Order: sequence, then structure tokens, then C-alpha cells
Amino acid sequence: MKEAFQKNRIVIEKIAPMIDCGAFPIKRVVGEEVVVSADVYADGHDKVRAFLLYRESDKAAWRVVPMKDMGNDAWTGSFIIEREKDYCYSVRGYIYDPSSRRLDPKKSLTHEPHLRVSVERKRALFSSWYEVFPRSWPVKPGKHGTIKDCERILPEIARMGFDVVYLPPIHPIGKSFRKGKNNAVKCAPGDPGSPWAVGSTEGGHKAIHPQLGTLKDFRSFVKRAGDCGLEVALDIAFQCSPDHPYIKSHPEWFKWRPDGKIQYAENPPKKYEDIVPFNFDTTDRAGLWEELKSIVLFWAANGVKILRIDNPHTKPFIFWDWLISEVKKEFPDAIFLSEAFTRPKIMYRLAKVGFSQSYTYFTWRNTKQEFRDYLTELTRTEVAEIFRPNFWPNTPDILAEHLQGAGPAAFALRLVMAATLSSNYGIYGPAFELCVNTPIPGREEYLDSEKYEIKRWNWDTPGNIKGLITRVNKIRRDNPALQMTRNIRFCGIDNDRLLAYYKATSDRSNIIIVIVNLDPQCTQSGWLQIPIDELGIDKDKPYMAHDLLTDQKYTWRGGRSYIELDPLTRPAHIIRVK
Repeated sequence: MKEAFQKNRIVIEKIAPMIDCGAFPIKRVVGEEVVVSADVYADGHDKVRAFLLYRESDKAAWRVVPMKDMGNDAWTGSFIIEREKDYCYSVRGYIYDPSSRRLDPKKSLTHEPHLRVSVERKRALFSSWYEVFPRSWPVKPGKHGTIKDCERILPEIARMGFDVVYLPPIHPIGKSFRKGKNNAVKCAPGDPGSPWAVGSTEGGHKAIHPQLGTLKDFRSFVKRAGDCGLEVALDIAFQCSPDHPYIKSHPEWFKWRPDGKIQYAENPPKKYEDIVPFNFDTTDRAGLWEELKSIVLFWAANGVKILRIDNPHTKPFIFWDWLISEVKKEFPDAIFLSEAFTRPKIMYRLAKVGFSQSYTYFTWRNTKQEFRDYLTELTRTEVAEIFRPNFWPNTPDILAEHLQGAGPAAFALRLVMAATLSSNYGIYGPAFELCVNTPIPGREEYLDSEKYEIKRWNWDTPGNIKGLITRVNKIRRDNPALQMTRNIRFCGIDNDRLLAYYKATSDRSNIIIVIVNLDPQCTQSGWLQIPIDELGIDKDKPYMAHDLLTDQKYTWRGGRSYIELDPLTRPAHIIRVK
């Protein structure tokens, strides 16, 4: 290791970004910049020059960029990702003769191993997700909804501005130990069960629940979604109901108790009697892994290039590293979303091994300081190089405490924050836009959850916030500054119930300032500190502040502005500065 960093009297150290000594790549999409820094110096009084090397991974020739001397032996340089291909980069140092202005090729050092950039398509960085259960959207009232029925709501999902429609598992549901309403241990006749209890005598992970339709129907759904500008994301749950065909054909893939009964899943204090996990310590590891890979490849071949993975943290990291790399050999445009509410280091490790996006702790952040601390961790540390957050204010499993019993104002402020703090966000609908707020007492779960029963939704229920969602999604699409996460910076404002931040493109052609009232009940006011120097605003000239939510325009001057937000009429400002 010492030779790799010090040779020919040159030292190269503290290269950034570098993830775990180069063991894992950083993440980018086309158009994003990679800024590289390093300490480069020589012993004695010799002068050095540093250069940034980069190339597409399928090309041999390096592109060379002179790095800027930042003083005290620190150097920096950058390059732009131009193609949807993985990249490599490194740093090279030369002894430099000031008198002849020559670089000595015999006295040079290139850092090895070369570092890597995993490049994905732009939807990995910027996406708006809408989760829907097809079984709850029948054309004929009182029937079990089908995938074909669900096609009719795709234009409305697209009209609201979403670009990903996400379906829970669509496979046959087991009958043994099927859960009833509200996760009851015993089901009543007619209870449909949880879609996450995958598999029955009617088929497993490559089958579609007969009441939902056929594979032909699903392909039609994917095409119709594409015609509406939507991509289909599918939930991949690597687990089985006790009735899954795998149980009989491959009993070695599961854990069995001493009494001969199969071991069901647990996540204390929760118990999932209707689900059995795979045993990744099986003696047939190769067979299990290949079969699970074939499931992903099957759905990718049928048009699903976005995969939401259920509970990936309960499977080995090495498995995901292998599976994702294998899938991307055939489908390089595949995007993997990690659903992993677990310890932060585990979530970050999943990102390192290949997950494109991840669920986050956004749902449980409430105070101004909590939001500032969490977004600083996600965007101003090494985490930003590998972890793309996807903010969800609700899921079928989670009705957070701050939404319980709350009115539209609470849902509105959470929507604005999710959609503007992160470039990737999603909602579970229509529960969110209809502001469904009734929990199981004492728990962060919906009463009468759609996970366990078929719902009958009326999108036009009074008090819905569909109009706001549509407006916010349009703002996201129209403003490139909101299509990134790492560019967020916080603004000062002298009220702890007001959260203020801005996002800007690198050339400052698009500047968005967001101020949110964290109090869903009371009007809050304060003086906003606008970082005019950072934003390139002339302190002596007036400038326009255009509220994109209300279309109101204000004339501001200098670095302070008075803000007052009534949550019942205006929970937030989304201001474009011109």
C-alpha cells in the first residue's frame, strides 16, 4: 500500500471521493459532475503538478484534466458524466521543473487501484412514485379489481405528475395462516390476505394472482403506463407463504423447527405467521441464488425495469452484490429501490453493493434541527456519494404519528418537504391525497389497512389534496434545481417552527427557496436570511421572488425577508428567485 501511494519521490493521498479504499463505486447519472480532490506532493523542494484522469470503463484511453492547486498541497479537478456507462478515475502526479516548465514522465505516480463510478439512468436520481393496489380499483363495484381495471386510473396518476406507478406483489396469495383484517391472526371467509404472503397452489413469484388477471394483462398494463409517461415498479419480496410451490420442491431452501414445522418470519415484536423466509445458509446456495435471480430477470423481460425490494437487509449483502450485478449484465437500465428501515450503516451498505435508491428516516424526522442534521448527513458527508434517498411520508405499513388525526395541512407540509428535500419521493395513495389519518390505537399503522382488505376509494372525497400534489409535481418537473438532492443548503430563519432551505443549479440559472411551516395548526412567522452572496444576488438591486405554489410575485431586496405562513391556507412557499 505504501508503494502505491509513494513512488518516484511523489506522494498521493486523501483522494476523495473514495469509498472504503476504493472497494465500492460512487454513484452518478448522465450530466452529473464528479469533483475529485487529493493531496499531491513530493519530498524535498521539488514542485509537483497533479492531473485528474478519467475514462469510460469500456475504453482504454484516459482523458486528462489539469487539477487546480488549492494551496498547502491540496488539488482539485472535475469531470462530467457524458454517457450512460460506468467510469473510472484516478490522480496522477508529476515532478515539475519550473525553469523549463516541463513534466518529468520518469518521475510520476498514478494512484492505483483506479476508482469507479457507477452510472445509472436519470430516473435513479429524479423520480416521483405513486403506490397503488390494483385489487382495490374494480370497474364493477363489489368485485375484486384486476390489472386491466387498473389501467383506467393510469392517466389520472400521470396527470398528477407522477412518473413511476408502483405495484405491491401481484402474485397468488397463500391461504395457510392467511391474515385477516387489521393483521388479525385468523382470517374471515372472503378476506383476500396480504400480497406479501407470496405463493399458493396457483403459482409463485413468476405467476399473477388469478383474480388480478394474466401475464398478457400485465404486459398491456406496462404498455398503457408507458403511453401515459409512467414506468411500472414492482415489489420483489423474497419470501413465501407456507403454500408456495417452493416449499415442496425445495424444502432445503427453508428453515425447519425441531417439531418438523417450517419457521415463519419474525421482526420482533411483529410476527408474520403467513410468511416463511428463505434460508440463505442452505446447502443449495447456488440453486437458491439462481432461482431468485431468475425471478428478477423474468419481470425485467416483461417490462419491469424498476424493482422495489422488500426487506433487503434481512438477506446477505454478498447476495445483493451478486444479484444486482448479474441483472445489470442483461438489463443495465434496471433500478433497485431498497426498502430497509434498519440501522443506518446497514442501509448505507446496501447502497454500496448496488441499490440505486433507498427508503429513509424522513418519516420520523419532525423538528427543524432533526431535518437539518439528517439532510446534512445525507448530502454533506461521504454518504452522498453512494446513497440516494427516496422520501416517503406514508406507506401501507406506516401512518406516522404526526399524521394521525391530522388535517390536510399536516399532509400538505409533509408532501412539500418530501418532494423538495429529496429529488426522489413517493406516496402511498390514495390514502395520502385523501388524508386518511385513523391509526390502530397506539401504533403507527392504518386502521383497516389496505394490506389486508380491499378498499373502495373515492378520489374526489372533499378535503383531498390532489390539486396541491399536481402543482408540486409540476414545479419539480419545471425546475432542474429540484431534480437533485446533494445541492440542498439550509437558510437561517429566526423561528424554530419554520424550516428554510434552497436548491440551485451549478450555474445559478435555477434557484429555488423553500420555506415550510412545521406547525400544521398555527400561523408562524420570522425573518428569512437569504444567502445572496452564495446565490450571486446583487445586494443593492431588487429581485423577483415568484411563489410557484400560489403564483404570487414579490419584490425582494437584500438578504432579509419577512415570512408568514398560515398552515390552513399556505403551509409553505416554493419560491423561484429571478
